[in-house]
Amino acid sequence: MKNSTFLILIIFLIFSCSKKQEKKQTELIVAPKKKEALLIGTFHYNNPGADVIKTKSFNILSEKSQNELKEISSSIKKYNPTKIFVEWSYKEQKELDSLYQLYLNNQYFTNASLSDFYLKNEIFQLAFRIAKESNLKKVYGVDYTGTDFPFDDVMRDIVENNQYELEAKIEKGISRFTQEFDSKIESGTSLTELTTFLNSSEMRSFSNYFHNNLMLLAGAPNDFSGPLLTSEWYKRNLHMWSLIQKHTKESDERIMVLVGASHAAMFELFIKENKLWKVKELEDILVR
Repeated sequence: MKNSTFLILIIFLIFSCSKKQEKKQTELIVAPKKKEALLIGTFHYNNPGADVIKTKSFNILSEKSQNELKEISSSIKKYNPTKIFVEWSYKEQKELDSLYQLYLNNQYFTNASLSDFYLKNEIFQLAFRIAKESNLKKVYGVDYTGTDFPFDDVMRDIVENNQYELEAKIEKGISRFTQEFDSKIESGTSLTELTTFLNSSEMRSFSNYFHNNLMLLAGAPNDFSGPLLTSEWYKRNLHMWSLIQKHTKESDERIMVLVGASHAAMFELFIKENKLWKVKELEDILVR
């Protein structure tokens, strides 16, 4: 009888261990390693003045800024991204490829007549630099511009419906950011500090609150310019995030995304809802 009981216990233990091993193997199959997205939200170095919030220009061509770009690039190279994505129309990938090829051949900045955009923009000043140092053959454009952004219509609806409190909130938010950012530029704040500021949790929360919450309150109950603006903003960013995922292979464990700060704020929302991805912050990899 004792022998039979002992045998039953042995069988139970073997069966239990086997089940645990099967469970672990199943978990390994259904839980692949998360991909990392190094999100770098930035201001536009060439400052075209196309955004709702207008700020002072930053001298990206100064010796100080150029040295910082080298340091930032060096840190990101050590992070070793396998793909780099930028705010450039996906429909114009061939043009981006041509420009990057010139950059790889040290022929890009030899053109003395480059406009401010092609001379100063973060794509050419930072993304191309990192891609070349990382021996990447391509930089991917993922911007989607097939959307509308009826901000003037939203503000007109707010005024026509006497939404003074909402108008004040929007204007205060824009003014607060503009003053804070401009004061940093005037005081000589470094490129690294400005970029870290734009990628702070506070600034990303402000951006998402501004686009995704405040705009929905605009106008009378039957006015939908606010929801239209928010839906168009979501649409643009969803298309961009879709392109990033479609260009990312299983072997791409680490990617870099360089876009305007408000786009990065939205991407962070999407990534938080995706179990296959996680965010990597620039400040976590910068050399101190």
